[in-house]
Amino acid sequence: MNVELSRRGFLTAAGVGVAGTSLGAFGFGDLEVAHAAAIRPFKLVNTMETRNTCPYCSVACGVILYSKGDIRKGENADIVHIEGDADHPTNRGTLCPKGAALKDFVKSETRLKYPMLRKPGSGTFERISWDQALDRVARLMKDDRDANFIATNKAGVPVNRWTSVGFLAASATTNETAYLTYKVVRSTGIVGFDNQARV
Repeated sequence: MNVELSRRGFLTAAGVGVAGTSLGAFGFGDLEVAHAAAIRPFKLVNTMETRNTCPYCSVACGVILYSKGDIRKGENADIVHIEGDADHPTNRGTLCPKGAALKDFVKSETRLKYPMLRKPGSGTFERISWDQALDRVARLMKDDRDANFIATNKAGVPVNRWTSVGFLAASATTNETAYLTYKVVRSTGIVGFDNQARV
């Protein structure tokens, strides 16, 4: 490749080169370093991605939670960003206004994080453990079922109905979980069984 360079063009290029290196020698080369340092780094660098389901409605949109801190190393994981999951077949990365504000929901000071119990006659709630909560729910369900279970109708036909309790299932779940929920609820005899999507 032949490049025709005139004497005037050569001198112009040489002058620009000398001026550029002179400015760099005077310390203006640090300007780029200072500019790069002033730019905020990408906030999702070194974060852990966790895929989950939006808890708000029955659509069950997929979300990605970004957290800093590795739980496997004993660190506390702090959620720093939440966005829609582009690979999720339901929402393909989009979120409604409630879903877009999920980080505020997670970080809310008024969000309930532990089981709370208000004893009869008391005006305040007290924190209890998960074991206490689950044991209490199981005991109350068992006592109510024993007291109100209808094994047969008036004609003596087995019906196995428990009509004093209702169950509201969540629709933001997998098919497998929904199937197991249905089987467990129906096996207890609960008649009042509905889904969040219909309510």
